[in-house]
Amino acid sequence: MLLLVSVSYTVALVIASLINLNGVPSLGSSFDDKIYHVIAYLGLAFLWVFYSKPFKTRYIPFIILAAAALFGFILEVLQYLLNPNRTYDTYDLIANTIGAICGTFIAVKLNVIKLK
Repeated sequence: MLLLVSVSYTVALVIASLINLNGVPSLGSSFDDKIYHVIAYLGLAFLWVFYSKPFKTRYIPFIILAAAALFGFILEVLQYLLNPNRTYDTYDLIANTIGAICGTFIAVKLNVIKLK
């Protein structure tokens, strides 16, 4: 079940990253987009670390963190290449990575995965 949730979230993130998003609610700040990126990648990393709990490999959180950051980079490049209404933004990559770091850290701190 958790695998299905993780995969579904990942697919939804791909779709949301590649389509035109109009009418996204404003959070009232000048960097709403970056906040959304942090939250999206926090959720992504958290779900995959949570799913990886049965594997009990101490390096899994680091692998997931690196994969989430690479995933964010790939999606950012695909946005630029596939959708003329979307642009590449290095600050989005930074926000994605911050979110992935936070999601991984929270999952580990909540003892979702027991490190040896």
